[in-house]
Amino acid sequence: MSSSTPSNLYPSLSYDDAPAAIEALCTVLGFEKRLVVPGPDGTVRHSELTLGPGVVMVSTSRAEEKRLSPKSAGGNTAVFSIQCDDPDAVYERVKAAGWTIVREMYEEDYGSRGFLASDAEGHSWYVGTYRPGRWWDGAGGAE
Repeated sequence: MSSSTPSNLYPSLSYDDAPAAIEALCTVLGFEKRLVVPGPDGTVRHSELTLGPGVVMVSTSRAEEKRLSPKSAGGNTAVFSIQCDDPDAVYERVKAAGWTIVREMYEEDYGSRGFLASDAEGHSWYVGTYRPGRWWDGAGGAE
């Protein structure tokens, strides 16, 4: 799941129960904890989770900063995509964890195989074989 180019984009996700979300993201999707900064009363002020060269930051929702989980906000406006070589294995872990399968495993017409799921607080995750940039590095595909 890695690439030779480090990421320069670090999404920050808010969860009502950030400690539980961090554990689930590590167990289900394969992230690794790089840094967790505790906040008051069992909250998470800041964290960094890695997956290959990718990093997401996870913290406890903070209404005063208008940082809400999709569950609290009543909807989701983003999908986070993860490239992997074996989306079927991740799919099985996602199902076992009780996440909602939004779109079953699917073969995309542009060559990716993947699925879309929502975690316990409503963040959307696409997991598949698609890797951005493959159209530019000679791997083929439609223009």
